[in-house]
Amino acid sequence: MSQTTTNSIIPAPNTASGRVFATHLNGVLTQKIGRPSAFLDRFWSLYPQGSPVVNGRVFEILVTVLLYRQGLKPLYEQASIAFVPNVIFDLVIYTKEFGPIVLSLKTSLRERYKQVDLEGTVLRNVHRRARTYLITASQSEADAVNRKIESNDVQGIERVIYAFGKDMDDLILLLKQMEITEPGTKDILKAGKTHT
Repeated sequence: MSQTTTNSIIPAPNTASGRVFATHLNGVLTQKIGRPSAFLDRFWSLYPQGSPVVNGRVFEILVTVLLYRQGLKPLYEQASIAFVPNVIFDLVIYTKEFGPIVLSLKTSLRERYKQVDLEGTVLRNVHRRARTYLITASQSEADAVNRKIESNDVQGIERVIYAFGKDMDDLILLLKQMEITEPGTKDILKAGKTHT
């Protein structure tokens, strides 16, 4: 696992998402956070939307920066978890209380929440206390899937979090109350990047 610092969360300026941060979002590492949802909303609104791929990557980076700056680390990016084959999770925080807490990041959901639901279910079959949260930029889609969660039509996702609303603030508060730790053995979790 590669160890990184805050600055390495932001991609190099020679990449599409790196150019966005260098040009439009260069204060993301230094500006006061205040309410987490307001922080995300402020920087997301400064970003002139581009291709869906770049939009998704910028959204992932903004959430990663927020979590890191809130002290929620180590934070594992693009991580695989033992005995959950062929799944790469966007972000994972490992806690004493639940083991892996997966944060799946999607600017919009459409039917993609079904994949997150399946992955969350498979994860829970192996790591019984694990939790999966889906963070999105779409309020209406978050509300629709949360209704499915409440009616037990979706069981692998704890809750869908609208990134720019109170649910995001509540999620950060919840995560801050947990004891974040490293996994007991190296084989449990392998990440593309580890932010410590």
